[in-house]
Amino acid sequence: MTGEPLAAILVTCHRNSIFSKRKSGLNVRIFYHDRCFDGACSASLFMRFHQECMRPDARYGFHGLVHRAGALFCERDFTGDENAIVDFKYSASPKVTWWCDHHLSAFLTPEDREHYLCAREGPRKERLFYDAGYTSCTGLIGDVARRHFGFNTEPYAELIRWANIVDGALYESPQAAVEMAEPAMKLTLAIESSQDPEFIPRLIPLLTSMSLGEVLEQPFVADLLPPLLERHHRSVALIRERAQCSEGTIHFDITDQPLEGYNKFIPYLLHPEAIYSVGLSKSSFRTKVAVGSNPWTKARPEDMVNLAKICERYGGGGHARVGAISFPPEKADQARSAAAEIVEELRACNPGA
Repeated sequence: MTGEPLAAILVTCHRNSIFSKRKSGLNVRIFYHDRCFDGACSASLFMRFHQECMRPDARYGFHGLVHRAGALFCERDFTGDENAIVDFKYSASPKVTWWCDHHLSAFLTPEDREHYLCAREGPRKERLFYDAGYTSCTGLIGDVARRHFGFNTEPYAELIRWANIVDGALYESPQAAVEMAEPAMKLTLAIESSQDPEFIPRLIPLLTSMSLGEVLEQPFVADLLPPLLERHHRSVALIRERAQCSEGTIHFDITDQPLEGYNKFIPYLLHPEAIYSVGLSKSSFRTKVAVGSNPWTKARPEDMVNLAKICERYGGGGHARVGAISFPPEKADQARSAAAEIVEELRACNPGA
């Protein structure tokens, strides 16, 4: 005997037991749409649902996925006992045990869609969910978890509401979207702009454990904002200088500038008469053609073009009202050619606009 009090021994044993359970608990890897507010919110809400309804002893890791030219998935990354993909394209890998998405272009190939439909008839039918009618993947996960598993989404109502606003561009005005007044908007800026690979994985668990305002106050988040807001204001000035609007479509090219992202509503603040925008930008891993539509346009929805379908022709995708295409960084000329073709097509749909 060591002479240590029995109570202290019992506390030590309890702590060791907890540590052992945590160490030996289920390893869950959550793959999410990287540099995307809805992607981060989806990962956080899925983690909370899984923790509360499936395995309280699970350990969670987070892995961001980006749309890029070439393969989107690496089979070697699916190292979890369970691997979940949220807010991103479908993978037919047998290692993927959960999938939830809401994009029109969720399937890379017809074979992937067929694989999903077959899998929905098998033992994984309660773990694979797709519904393009949802504004955000966070909202879809919340409804699926509540209906199928009894998950209480009330504590996460703020997160779901803002995921719908941000991903659905449901802002009151272009000014509200660009001025960055709300905590969710500042978090979106940080998520889309941070170059630290550990930033979003560190952020994800906080999104469902505190309010968005409290998340914003965390030092590792708050310290990022001043330089990001300064860069945001520079990007407004840059796009003002570069953007040209004709026949209802804005076009601009900022591939020569070191911007890893920009607020996609800036073009509509500058040219409120526009229906569509096509912007070229360059980051460390891709040249991107962003194709969007003005959320505040007076054009009739039935007269508008399905942008996801256009982007799919070039290997991209998205939603009916917003999409993107990724080219390798060295293929900027191909990106410019694709952008020019899309601009011509969109302007031809609105002559005289």
